[in-house]
Amino acid sequence: MNALVATNRNFKLAARLLGLDSKLEKSLLIPFREIKVECTIPKDDGTLASFVGFRVQHDNARGPMKGGIRYHPEVEHDEVNALAQLMTWKTAVANIPYGGAKGGIGCDPRDLSISELERLTRVFTQKIHDLIGIHADVPAPDMGTGPQTMAWMLDEYSKFHGYSPAVVTGKPIDLGGSLGRDAATGRGVLFATEALLNEHGKAISGKKIVIQGFGNVGSWAARLIHEKGGKIVAVSDITGAIKNSKGIDIPRLLNHVKENKGVKGFEGADSLDPESILVEDCDILIPAALGGIINRENANEIKAKFIIEAANHPTDPEADEILSKKGVIILPDIYANSGGVTVSYFEWVQNIQGFLWDEEKVNNELKTYMTKAFKDVKKMCQVHNCDLRMGAFTLGVNRVARATVMRGWEA
Repeated sequence: MNALVATNRNFKLAARLLGLDSKLEKSLLIPFREIKVECTIPKDDGTLASFVGFRVQHDNARGPMKGGIRYHPEVEHDEVNALAQLMTWKTAVANIPYGGAKGGIGCDPRDLSISELERLTRVFTQKIHDLIGIHADVPAPDMGTGPQTMAWMLDEYSKFHGYSPAVVTGKPIDLGGSLGRDAATGRGVLFATEALLNEHGKAISGKKIVIQGFGNVGSWAARLIHEKGGKIVAVSDITGAIKNSKGIDIPRLLNHVKENKGVKGFEGADSLDPESILVEDCDILIPAALGGIINRENANEIKAKFIIEAANHPTDPEADEILSKKGVIILPDIYANSGGVTVSYFEWVQNIQGFLWDEEKVNNELKTYMTKAFKDVKKMCQVHNCDLRMGAFTLGVNRVARATVMRGWEA
């Protein structure tokens, strides 16, 4: 099931639980604006190359639209649309004053030089600069992009609108980025996991954990969970997968990844078939890579008792049902990985105030927001007698619906 179909399905289930009327339901689902642009750049060898860029602005009832820009070969309309909608519910679950958006360019950043990536980013920004803005739509990094991409976007946008650091988040610190932003999504995963385990009278220390995906989110989650005494027994990335039932030495692995650009060949663990990492024996499974990787083909084989969705849409609805029957507890993406957008909000606030917070304040505020959001999700679970995914969806959809009605926007 593709991401858009699955996201629409979850939204409709939540709308039904909330008793929304059909007109309001329809208006909440339709994106505010969809943008598709051609980005043609000269390559380093003098030839021209064209790429397709997207920006879907889903909803702005609660504030400026917010969402990442990803550079990936599989970026296409339906995926961007689904992720934009997820951002609307995610910002509402986190209770930060944003709506949802998402963007991307269909390209493989590994095939482009730094100067080609810069030209591509600047051309994309030129095409959308009138449609983004500090109080309209605030982009951020995502898969295949990072602080440098945001620096180029900020600079290009500022040529048209004057220096505007709050127009993007996830920037380098020297250009108004926030301390703690790099680790924010991974740290949020830690806080979310702690909140869930605490609810069940458990702690992270001593738990066996598998992390699928070792990019920014997966590696930070591993580092922080390891510091709390969690035992990371297997990890994977695009280069391969490794496991050590006694626990992987995460600081050593991080050094290895820095030197070798991947987990493959790490001497402190055995190699593992990447396809089987999701079904490794563990207490907690953290998918932190691409969507749709937990499906009906592998759901029955999963041994974890808890799944923390650090990736966007990693679990198909069919797998959801299978896992629910097995008693597996899933902490949904729209809550579990909201640490990144929450600290993006803190960055935006600091830029508007012109006042930099110290890292301790950023981390403490993040913990406060993540802990409060978990309690809010649990309340909705009790009200509607539903699982955590529907608890999070009903919470997010209800907040956006109320803002829509109060602004007089309902159809």
